[in-house]
Amino acid sequence: MAEHVPVKSSNINSVSYDPDTKTMEVKFKSGQTYAYQGVDAEKHAALMSADSVGGFIHAHIKGKHAHSKADS
Repeated sequence: MAEHVPVKSSNINSVSYDPDTKTMEVKFKSGQTYAYQGVDAEKHAALMSADSVGGFIHAHIKGKHAHSKADS
């Protein structure tokens, strides 16, 4: 997995993205990390430039992409 990039968010610490597997990892401030599968590069780019990273994840990632809890 690629290196995590810090983001400005009240609930999220950082995000990493692997374009080869289309997997995005999200590290939450709660300490949990989730990997979301099938995220295309355009959606990842939109997330990283969103005014609200948490809002974007809630609206466009959660419930729309398979996910699993990752090792934090």
